[in-house]
Amino acid sequence: MTLRAILLLFDSLNRHCLSPYGCDWTITPNFQRLARHTVRFDRCYAGSLPCMPARRELHTGRYNFLHRSWGPIEPYDDSMPQILKQHGVYTHLISDHQHYWEDGGATYHTRYNSWECVRGQEGDPWKARVEDPVIPPHLGQASRQDTINRAYFTCEEQQPLAQVFHLAQDFLEVNRDADNWLLHVEPFDPHEPFFTQERYQALYPDDYDGPRFDWPDYAKVTESLSAQAHCRNQYGALLSMCDTYLGRLLDTMDRYDLWKDTMLIVATDHGFLLGEHDWWAKNRSPFYEELVHTPLFIWDPRGKAADTARSALVQTIDLAPTLLRFFDVDPTPDMQGHDLRPVLQSDTPVRESCLFGMHGSHVCVTDGHYVYMRADRPGKALYDYTLLPLHQRAMYAPEELRRLELAPPFSFTKDCPLLKVPMPRDFYPFMSCVEEERRDLLFDLDKDPHQLHPLQDRQQERRLIGEMVRLMRENDAPAEQFARLGLEADASAAEQ
Repeated sequence: MTLRAILLLFDSLNRHCLSPYGCDWTITPNFQRLARHTVRFDRCYAGSLPCMPARRELHTGRYNFLHRSWGPIEPYDDSMPQILKQHGVYTHLISDHQHYWEDGGATYHTRYNSWECVRGQEGDPWKARVEDPVIPPHLGQASRQDTINRAYFTCEEQQPLAQVFHLAQDFLEVNRDADNWLLHVEPFDPHEPFFTQERYQALYPDDYDGPRFDWPDYAKVTESLSAQAHCRNQYGALLSMCDTYLGRLLDTMDRYDLWKDTMLIVATDHGFLLGEHDWWAKNRSPFYEELVHTPLFIWDPRGKAADTARSALVQTIDLAPTLLRFFDVDPTPDMQGHDLRPVLQSDTPVRESCLFGMHGSHVCVTDGHYVYMRADRPGKALYDYTLLPLHQRAMYAPEELRRLELAPPFSFTKDCPLLKVPMPRDFYPFMSCVEEERRDLLFDLDKDPHQLHPLQDRQQERRLIGEMVRLMRENDAPAEQFARLGLEADASAAEQ
């Protein structure tokens, strides 16, 4: 049997803004069309936040956030595309996600046979201009480099999103008759800034007449109601542009009947707060459903299930084992995710619960019905465990490395000892928890899906603490992660 796969990974794609998940204010007909062709997953959760931690999970099939912050693929990591490459499956990455070309993401794209990068998104240091540009009046964020980059996107075809999908079309035209390939298409959109063309903005008219507002701060909502509505409309406009180019990919699948032998996975890394819980953006705990309950659509040509939904609990870490098994390659022993074929075929559960969170912040556990968010306790130590000490856009500074220790191997590091680097609480200020949000929270997601009414239920809390401790142990979490949560790795849940 011919085996090919397309993985389409959007960034910051909000589940609650898609029509297949019940949204009635955005225009996403091609996502609706996608749902008719695929299985829609109703309980899919992110694991490690934000961008590159999620992508490390996509490669390795295991949680990132308990051992390390933002950073590259490590020398001891099992990388799904690299494993496929080693087994004769051609792997190709197309992306405009600029974090791949920074220090903290520099080892991801080289796991593939080949890759293409499209320049110019957000603050990508792309076009050179020595003199400072005039940044127009704005609410929220604006940056020097983004202002320069936008000047080069005078029409839709010049925008990186369009270019990414054009390159994907080129790959499919050339390779549609070839066997054994994985095409990973990764547009940065609908990540902020929500910049698009007038024809998409016209789909979302409003009465706002203030300064540009398409890039909200990672902060509390303070803007007027009309400005808030306008910013949400800007997200909707960019989402509709994403929908248009998704439709072009589906057109290609139809034209060449790729459905008969090509797996299609459409996913995201996380969501985005558009004013819910009085916050903009992401990277601030608590990690509410709008951030971590993500959309997922899969077409598997072996089972051909389509136009249906599944309720079993799944996660980002399941995608690597699923793709490996599709190509008849066994997942490695260090992968904690599960092949989703049983879920696709009959909604057979593959897990009872799952973890999610961000390094140095809340650790959360859900069984799909309840979610428990455990805040860190003040004054507890935090460390990065790595062999490649790289931040998002820079190497670790010498002063950060002067106090490092050599730590013994973890179960998944191939007998390699690691650098244990002390991390300050504010190592990424825009990702840290504000003090008033540093609290434990429990929600009943069935009765309170918008998480407006925290529960006081000691029985459920004890049960979920037990699950959290179990999963952290399975992940070989370092001892200080238990300490910073006020938990003991070997204690029973009833004693916590």
